[in-house]
This record gives sequence, structure tokens and C-alpha cells, in this order.
Amino acid sequence: MTICKIFIEEAVEAARGLSEMFFPRKCVVCGCFLDTGERDICGGCLEELPLTYHWDIVQNAAFERLARRFEVQDAASLFFFGAESDYRNILYGIKYGGRREFGRSLGRLLGRKLADAKAFGNCHAVVPVPLHPLRQWKRGYNQAEEIARGVAEELGLPVETGLLKRHRRTRTQTKLHGEAKSRNVQGAFSLNDEKLPQLLENGIYRLLLIDDVLTTGSTLAACAAPLLEVGFSISVATLAFSGT
Repeated sequence: MTICKIFIEEAVEAARGLSEMFFPRKCVVCGCFLDTGERDICGGCLEELPLTYHWDIVQNAAFERLARRFEVQDAASLFFFGAESDYRNILYGIKYGGRREFGRSLGRLLGRKLADAKAFGNCHAVVPVPLHPLRQWKRGYNQAEEIARGVAEELGLPVETGLLKRHRRTRTQTKLHGEAKSRNVQGAFSLNDEKLPQLLENGIYRLLLIDDVLTTGSTLAACAAPLLEVGFSISVATLAFSGT
């Protein structure tokens, strides 16, 4: 490591220390001040994260919900999400609060759980649910892509961000219910045909589709439709699992 690089890293750490002195960091879940070494979530809230343990159950609740909509091979979510739970703040922070690295960190945690499940070891590439280009430009990033990159790091898989395209801007799903969600995203996704030959030539035909939360499964089903049409098989993983 060069002296210049060491100096830069020490300067960054010093700046971070000063920032935390005047603007103390708080846990995204409970709001308490974070200790040194903690990022985004305190140790207590992380320990109490309401895990689903879907990776230990073949036909779990996530699989059953999605299987009613399309042919899914395997499915799992990391933790339960409820409107009355403070853990909902994790998703809000990642999606709207600019906490990109937190999304990737939780993606790595999800990836480690999936790595222990033999079923997900058959996947060849990770595909995040895409945002519409305008929405991604306004937000600055795609939270599903950050999660996907964390998952891919643990599974040792490539991330294919250009395979799926969101060609129609839709209303946010959070304010819709039931079949309104399905109608909202129906036909909103298509394939980038330029990517297909290369993927198929490389033997990539089983994809792990990633999103931040699984509610009704409408968005994931809309993403899966064009992929299934050309012969891909689909597994799914999300950070959170919600009631309908």
C-alpha cells in the first residue's frame, strides 16, 4: 500500500469520526445511537431480525405465493416485514434514504443464507428487478441491484443488470392492493435481446431474480414472464416477506 493511499484512508477515517461526533449515527430500526463499528443497524436489532428461515424449507410461504403466479424453482426471503413493525424502516432506508451500502450488506447476509441451501447453488446468474430509467436517475441507484450485488458476492455469481428492461414507468406498488398491483406492472418488463445470445452461449439458463420485498408477487411475476418465454428457469430471493 502506498503512502499516498494510506494518507487518504486515514483522512477519510478522520472525516468520518468528526462527522459522527457532530452528527451521531442512529439505528435505522430503533433509532438509538450506534456504537463505534456499527453501521446502519445496532447489534440488538440485528440480533432480533425476524428471520424467515425460508432457506431451510423447500416449499415455504414465499415459494407457495409465487408458485400461484408462475413456474418458480425456489424462493426465499430474509426477514418478515410488517406495516406495524419497526423493521419496515430497513426497506424505507434502503429504498428512499440513500442507504446503498446497507442494502448490499443485507444482500450479503441473504447470500450467506442461500449459500447454505443446496437448491440455490444451481443458479448461474443474479438478475435484479430493474427500475424505470427515470426513477433510477431520480433515486440515484436501484435498491434491488445493490441487494443483488451483495447476494452475488456470497454465491460467486455474475450480476446481469442489462438482461431485463423496465420500458414502462408504473405507479409505486406500495399504494396499490390485490389485482391492482398485477394490472400496474403487467407488460412493464421486456428482455434485452442483445444479451440473450451471450448468456445462452455461456450456459446461463437458471437465474436468481432479486427484489427488495415480496408482497403479492406481482412485480416478480411480471419480470419472470419474458424470461420464462425464452426458456430461462427462475428462482427468487428478496430481503423481506410481507403479508398481502
